[in-house]
Amino acid sequence: MTFRATVLTLYPEMFPGHLGHSLAGRALERGQWAIEPIQIRDFALDKHRSVDDTPAGGGAGMVLKPDVLARAIDHVSSDDTRPRLLMSPRGRPLTQARVRQLADGEGVVIVCGRFEGVDQRVIDGRNLEEVSIGDYILSGGEPAALTLLDAVVRILPGVMGNDLSGIHESFEGGLLEHPHYTRPQSFEGVDIPAILTSGNHGAIEKWRHEQAVRLTRERRPDLLPPQPVTK
Repeated sequence: MTFRATVLTLYPEMFPGHLGHSLAGRALERGQWAIEPIQIRDFALDKHRSVDDTPAGGGAGMVLKPDVLARAIDHVSSDDTRPRLLMSPRGRPLTQARVRQLADGEGVVIVCGRFEGVDQRVIDGRNLEEVSIGDYILSGGEPAALTLLDAVVRILPGVMGNDLSGIHESFEGGLLEHPHYTRPQSFEGVDIPAILTSGNHGAIEKWRHEQAVRLTRERRPDLLPPQPVTK
């Protein structure tokens, strides 16, 4: 089954972007996944092909018009069961667990917001799932869409040279990834930890887990389960 990504955007030339290179690009050429950028402006009916208007109630910026965007979404077959995502800073944070859910499906339909946002009526009426890639603001949803697709495509079967690479990574087991080392044995006076060259695979795995827990506790304690309260 080919993973299909349909992207609704005002800038279709931004796709596939960096995903046309390296492992993702080769997988795209092999047909392991496909991407279809759709120009939202093509669904504007006025002579100026207007896609935005001033926000109701006043305020700065512009808002994507619901009628234009709804027609663009409806252009995708009504019986299409792929999740409909809206890249939005107010969405639920994208997690590795959600990435895996998406990768296990047949694909996604992604709406890339622009301006101040999208009319709420089309979000509700077209069942758009708002997704955020972080607590910051981008110029539009396109970079966020590329980030989401990057995370999904790389774990599709056969895309990475070694599928185990996608298992021992940050967030896969609820922890940040352990430190990595490679030759030379000594670099700027610092040696590779002896345990990693011991050949004792059990001890190596234990060390890696301990390091992952340590880093997670230091940098992302929110990922760890709450500690029981002792009285």
